[in-house]
Amino acid sequence: MADGELRRNQPSGGPRDGRDAEGVAGTTSEVEDAQEGDAARRRRRAQFLRELHEAKQLRDRVQPRRARAARMRQQMRMRTFRW
Repeated sequence: MADGELRRNQPSGGPRDGRDAEGVAGTTSEVEDAQEGDAARRRRRAQFLRELHEAKQLRDRVQPRRARAARMRQQMRMRTFRW
């Protein structure tokens, strides 16, 4: 079988044609749902980052020696970093 024969035997539109007709009607609600989902995801992410930052500050207060050692390691890393 040649490549041309394979292409001719395959259905031209496939199941996509049915979805396109349905997708046009529900486009606005899908976009609104996506925007609300993005906003909710951003709120959850912001809350998570706030809690993470608070937990790191608490850990630094509770374990000052470990926090100081971590700061020193970070400073050393930055000093030896090459551009």
